[in-house]
Amino acid sequence: MKKEEEGKKKEEERKGKKRKKKEEEEKKRKGKKGKKKRKRGRKRRKRKKGMKRKKRKKRKKRKMRKEEKEKRKKRTEERKRVEEKKGKK
Repeated sequence: MKKEEEGKKKEEERKGKKRKKKEEEEKKRKGKKGKKKRKRGRKRRKRKKGMKRKKRKKRKKRKMRKEEKEKRKKRTEERKRVEEKKGKK
């Protein structure tokens, strides 16, 4: 009983070793197929149609933010000027 089980185990191990060896050789063969050709020239990236719209929207938002910032700045300057006038009186 024990001898049969041991024999089966040894046989499976031997088969496993052979399979591993074959797989390793295949990997080596696959690796040595050939050089990849170098691509020359400028590669133009295709942009998605939605990207232009998206960028336009972002630009608009940026502009709005900038305008708001300027308005805020003007308001604060005005407030400071008014406070200075009150302080002098």
